[in-house]
Amino acid sequence: MFSQLGYSVYLSNFHEMKAPLIRAFEPGSRIFTSFHISEEMDRQYVERTKSMCRELNEIGYKIIGDVSKKTLKQFQCEYLREFAEMMGISMVRIDYGFSDDEIIEIGKSIPICVNASTVDEKSAEKILKEVKFVYGMHNFYPRPETGLDGEYFAETNKKLRELGMKVMAFIPGDIFFRGPLFEGLPTLELHRNISPFAAYVDLKLTYGIDEICVGDGIISQYDADRVRVFNQEGILEIPVIFENAYESLYERSFTIRPDSPRWVKRLTESREYSCFGTEILPEYCDLRSAGNITMDNIRYLRYSGEIQIVTEDLPADEKVNVIGKVEKSYELLLKNIKNGQKIRLVKKLCDGK
Repeated sequence: MFSQLGYSVYLSNFHEMKAPLIRAFEPGSRIFTSFHISEEMDRQYVERTKSMCRELNEIGYKIIGDVSKKTLKQFQCEYLREFAEMMGISMVRIDYGFSDDEIIEIGKSIPICVNASTVDEKSAEKILKEVKFVYGMHNFYPRPETGLDGEYFAETNKKLRELGMKVMAFIPGDIFFRGPLFEGLPTLELHRNISPFAAYVDLKLTYGIDEICVGDGIISQYDADRVRVFNQEGILEIPVIFENAYESLYERSFTIRPDSPRWVKRLTESREYSCFGTEILPEYCDLRSAGNITMDNIRYLRYSGEIQIVTEDLPADEKVNVIGKVEKSYELLLKNIKNGQKIRLVKKLCDGK
């Protein structure tokens, strides 16, 4: 359905990231790294970086290298093609210091990314007239409140796509958080402090992003499994917390009714629940907040047993039981549950990731 998730690694954390990256690898996986981080540049920087890239290539990763004029100077290379061949890089993301004409020349010899967050539209148009394979890779933003807003992000991507460019962006991790701020590395500010899976789905379904990388390295196995199921089976797995009496609903799959209104998502197969001989008595008839999961009780007669996911706040109803809720860090999934979507209600991971 979609390409697999990409990851990130930096020379400063490669030692601790190597084993997780080996476990996370899938054929064709990309990995992003930067070759112009000043604080990493010690006397052994060049040799250590060569060793890192060699090991990443041995695992099988296709390396995207973030480069600047500083990179060429540090590695004593005259041309980026020479540098890319030396390091085993499959694509370069061109940062500051290069003119449009220089970028065009580079793009004729190696696949390139331009900075999608800041590229000038005229420059992008000029480059794409001369270079066939160009991606636009957005920045990630370590400082809270500096990530892109959704409107700017969507408008920028629309312009780049109209020129024929594919777009890449970053989501935060949930295991390793890169210093010095340790606040996540998302492209969109909205994605800071939420689950990587929810951010991934949002980039895919809301914004149609072509390729996605984890800014903070990798993600937990729990979220990686959700991404895999979504990509391979098209099923949106939603981590939830049910009241004890309704735990039998974990791991059940449903289809969102195609005529569901904006404020609730109706689960097509759910009324079968009341056909199993279970009488749904009134209980937990509380306010229905966005993210709540509800079940109609016997007071709703033939609707008894219908399950709904609430997407907008609704008042309490004596005919409707609140039986659970979507786990907080996954609440962004609510806006990406489309009518007709296949979903599965899965148990929230309780002991961390």
